[in-house]
This record gives sequence, structure tokens and C-alpha cells, in this order.
Amino acid sequence: MSWQVLQTRRFARVYKKLTNAALIADTDAAVATVADNPDRGERKKGDLAQLWIHKFRSQGQLYLLGYTREDEVRLIYLDALGPHENFYRDLNIKSAHSPC
Repeated sequence: MSWQVLQTRRFARVYKKLTNAALIADTDAAVATVADNPDRGERKKGDLAQLWIHKFRSQGQLYLLGYTREDEVRLIYLDALGPHENFYRDLNIKSAHSPC
């Protein structure tokens, strides 16, 4: 049974800017994979302990899909999307500026 998937504003902004049809299709497939089985991702440690990462390839480049989950209500929040390069650095900078 699939989980319900919601987008955060950060994810929606990045997804909206995608122009390559192949990357959009690969991202949609990665989201479907996570919705079917959220355990396929890898749980981060330390400051990013709530974040899960699903890695996928598109056009020979490694992309990361970051998400958080609410197990009790079977809900997944898509938090971040981007190439592996500087993914965690950019994620830390953005999360450091968000209000608590």
C-alpha cells in the first residue's frame, strides 16, 4: 500500500524549475518508488537525523531525493531534490535559516 506524498515549498520550487523531460520522468519514478516503499532510502544521522535520502540516476548523474516521514499516518514529505554535488551543504544552509 502506498503512502501519501506531500511536497514542501523547497521541493516544489526545485521541481518546478526542472526543464529536462528525462529528469522529470526519473524524478517522478523516484517519488513513486519512495511512496511504495519509504524504507528504500537511507536515514541520515546527526543534524539531519529526520531526513531520508533516496538516490537515483538521471542521464548519468547521481541525484538525491530528500524526504521525511510520519509513520503513524503513512505520510511522506518531499523536502529536497538535487544533484549529489553540494546537496548536503545547501540543505544545511537552508535549514539553518528556517525558523524553528
